[in-house]
Amino acid sequence: MIRAVTETILTLELPFARRLGRGKVREIFELNGDLLLVASDRISAFDVVMKEGIPGKGRVLTETSTFWFEQLRGVCANHLLSTDVDAWSDVPAQYKPLLRGRIMRCKKCQPLPVEWVVRGFLTGSGWKDYQRDGAVSGVVLPKGLQHASELSPPILTPSTKAETGHDEPIPFARVVELVGERVAVAARDAALALYTKGRAIARERGIVIADTKFEFGLLDGKVLLIDECLTPDSSRFWPAEEVRPGGNPTSFDKQYLRDWLTGTGWNKTPPPPTLPAEVIQQTAATYRDIQARLTR
Repeated sequence: MIRAVTETILTLELPFARRLGRGKVREIFELNGDLLLVASDRISAFDVVMKEGIPGKGRVLTETSTFWFEQLRGVCANHLLSTDVDAWSDVPAQYKPLLRGRIMRCKKCQPLPVEWVVRGFLTGSGWKDYQRDGAVSGVVLPKGLQHASELSPPILTPSTKAETGHDEPIPFARVVELVGERVAVAARDAALALYTKGRAIARERGIVIADTKFEFGLLDGKVLLIDECLTPDSSRFWPAEEVRPGGNPTSFDKQYLRDWLTGTGWNKTPPPPTLPAEVIQQTAATYRDIQARLTR
């Protein structure tokens, strides 16, 4: 069924395309040999999908990823072919209003079973690890660092890519076992280079990218950037003027939602708490804000 364009989209079906799967946020289809990634308005936190959606979130993710795919194409090739659904003759006209702004047509790749997490600042789970162990995912860091301290150079802390439940950190040696040394090294180097370039572009706009995660796939033996890129779902964004060691910068991402959920005492396993209207509205406003700051 086709829904109004302004409605929050949690699920959708495309009868003219073959469904391949459903991620935490994206609906995945195949059409004439290409991959269609449709960003819903679902949101997850602590690897659990909330019952409520965030209005307009899917379009923010798609438009932000499109911006970064174009900006970073010279650093690493990516899978994006087009987002102009109005130009696609194989999509029925009645579905185009629903899909406009939230769909990416991409090359089909073989996804790597790893999330490539790059950390440029000490925060989140990395900060907790450091306080306990003096290391983040086995990467030993200098003593005396504080929350929001910059990591120079940035570090890679890969993790598993769980279909359900929580992703788990893994050492790079395990990545090599999973994908082979050539691919592991190529993806590692690409992730660090993408973060470095993206961080420089964001700083020009007054934004610090504290950390992010990338995904890669293989096409004809070549490593391509896939899925999404430097969105508020996959990254932590801070206003540059607030970033200092020991500080707690404002988050332009879903940290607001994470903090609210933590404050409820929720145990981070399904089912999640019901999100009140003000939390939904504030999260939607935060997503729109960071998109405007980054892509202006």
